[in-house]
Amino acid sequence: MPTATPTPAATPTPTPTIYETGCSNETAVPNPSSNPGLVSDCIALMEGKDTLRGTTSIDWDYDKAITTWEGVTVSGTSQRVTRVYLSGNGLSGSIPPELGNLSNLQSLYLSDNALSGSIPPELGNLSNLQSLYLSDNALSGSIPPELGNLSNLRELELRDNKLSGSIPPELGNLSNSIWLLLGGNSLSGSIPPELGNLSNLRELHLYFNSLTGSIPPELGNLSNLWGLNLDGNELSGSIPPELGNLSNLNFLYLRASGLTGDIPPELGNLSNLEYLALLDNGLSGSIPPELGNLSKLQELNLMDNGLSGSIPPELGNFAKLHTLDLRGNELSGSIPSELGNLSNLEALRVSGNRLSGGIPPELGDLFNLEDLDLSDNELSGSVPPELGDLFNLEILNLSDNGLSGSIPPELGDLSNLEWLELSDNELSGSVPPELGNLPNLLTLRISGNELSGCVPAALERTLTGIPGVTFCGETTP
Repeated sequence: MPTATPTPAATPTPTPTIYETGCSNETAVPNPSSNPGLVSDCIALMEGKDTLRGTTSIDWDYDKAITTWEGVTVSGTSQRVTRVYLSGNGLSGSIPPELGNLSNLQSLYLSDNALSGSIPPELGNLSNLQSLYLSDNALSGSIPPELGNLSNLRELELRDNKLSGSIPPELGNLSNSIWLLLGGNSLSGSIPPELGNLSNLRELHLYFNSLTGSIPPELGNLSNLWGLNLDGNELSGSIPPELGNLSNLNFLYLRASGLTGDIPPELGNLSNLEYLALLDNGLSGSIPPELGNLSKLQELNLMDNGLSGSIPPELGNFAKLHTLDLRGNELSGSIPSELGNLSNLEALRVSGNRLSGGIPPELGDLFNLEDLDLSDNELSGSVPPELGDLFNLEILNLSDNGLSGSIPPELGDLSNLEWLELSDNELSGSVPPELGNLPNLLTLRISGNELSGCVPAALERTLTGIPGVTFCGETTP
């Protein structure tokens, strides 16, 4: 007998999941058969909803049209989810990998929540993504190298989390990126030179991590860079002179980064620079006079380094400068009279150096000055009466120098002065009664001089607790 041909078993039809059923109910997605892509997006969101929200509710539900779901934007001729905005929603879960299935997503905003866990590598599948904001959460683990696949990404913000590990060199593939903000994490390892490939980048923030090694000279290739912040890392080596190629740079922050060596004179080529902060490093050598070419500079802070030599008179060229801070170095020579040209200066701080010579009377031309600190130097000569013209001055500290002569009565014209410190000099004569006219003075320190006579009684409130001081008209016990 002929052998019967067996009938092939029928392939079982997969049972739809609860998500597939719910998203095809013609309420969440109208006409689901005509909108399969939007059904797929609905499924991805509902699969990840509970993971994402943690203890916080999100109003995504099958009995409401997806176009009305909280933080969800549906757009385009094909009607797809293009934007998810849930920043500042109190979310306490983790980022669901299912979000990587939103193939048309352009923007994902999950900042300012309490999300934890790692960044899913599946987000690297979002080929249309332009903005990824995950900052101000508690995310941990490493940055997935798969994020380097996001060829359309313009904004990547992962700052202020608990991310660790190294910066993936694959991020150098994000050729369209304009923002790369990774500061405020625990990232380690070196700065990838591949970041120098990001020709459209405008801001690079890597501050307050544990990055080591030197600053890659390749960062000097970022011709469109507007801001570079590497503060608070554990870098080594010197500042690359190639950074002087960043002609569009507005701010350069390299504070407390472990840098050594000289300040490159090439930084004087940064014609658009407004803020230069190199404080709290181990920089040495002299201050390049080329920095005087920075005509737009508003703040120059070089404090707490090992800089030596004199203060270049070219620093008097800063027409827009409001802060000049050179404290805590080994600078010598005199204070240039050219600093009196800084008509917009609000703070001049050069304490803790080895400056000598007299105080230039030209400093009395700094009518916007609020803080003048020349303390702990080797200055000599008299206190210029021209300082009495600084009507906006709130702090005047000339202590720990070798100043001599009398205290100018013109200081009594400083009606906004709150702090006057003249201690530990060689001042002589009496305390001018005009100082008693200072209505806002809170602190007066004049000990360690050779002053004589009584102190105006109106100043007793500023010298409280100093025994044996004779006030004009009475004696403090």
